[in-house]
Amino acid sequence: MKENNNTVINQLKDLSVISSSQAQSIQKSLENIGAKDLYIQNLQSAIARKDSLNMALVMNLKGALNDINDQDVEIKVEKGVVFISISDKMLFKSGKYEVTDNAMNVLEKVAQVLNSKPDIEFMVEGHTDNVAIKNNLLVDNWDLSVKRATSVVRILQNKFGIDPKRMTAGGRGEYIPVQTNETAEGKAANRRTRIVILPQLDQFFKLLEKPQS
Repeated sequence: MKENNNTVINQLKDLSVISSSQAQSIQKSLENIGAKDLYIQNLQSAIARKDSLNMALVMNLKGALNDINDQDVEIKVEKGVVFISISDKMLFKSGKYEVTDNAMNVLEKVAQVLNSKPDIEFMVEGHTDNVAIKNNLLVDNWDLSVKRATSVVRILQNKFGIDPKRMTAGGRGEYIPVQTNETAEGKAANRRTRIVILPQLDQFFKLLEKPQS
C-alpha cells in the first residue's frame, strides 16, 4: 500500500498537479490513515480474543453449575462483562443477610472456577426489591444489600480461599431492578446477588499491544 501511495504521489508531481510540499502532506496523511487502519484491526482482534476468554469462562461456570436450577442461578455476558446472578431465596432467608447452608454448594462451585482463574477480579453486588426494611440490625435496603454482599465475600474468602484482594463488595439497594416491583414474581427477581467479573483493562491493552498470529 505504501508503494502504491508513493507511485500515485510521484505521478501527480510529474503532472505538476501538486507541489512537493503538498506531496509530502498527502504522504503523511496516507501514512496516518494506514496506521489508524492497523490500530483498528488490532483493536478488533483484541476484542474478539477478549470475547473468547469471556465465553470460555461462561462455559466453565455453566459446566460447574449444571445441576443447579436455572431460575436460581443465571450466567450471562452483557457488553463484554460476565455476570453471575444468584437468587435471594437460594442465599438468604427473608430480610436476613446470613448465607444459608443450602447456598454453600453453589458458592463452592463458583469459587472453584474463580480460583482456577487467579488473575480475575470481581465485585459481589447485593440487590433488593423496593419493600422498605428497618429493624435493630438494618437501617434500610441499602444496608441490607451491602451486608448481603459482604456476607458472600467473607464466605468466598474464609471458606473457599479466594484472595480478598481480588474482591469488592457493594450494595445497590433497590435501585437497579430487572423487573417491575408491582408483582411478587418481579420482586423475587429483583432480590438477587450478582458476581460481576470486572474488565481486565491492563490485560486487554496487552492483547492490543501484542496481537496474536
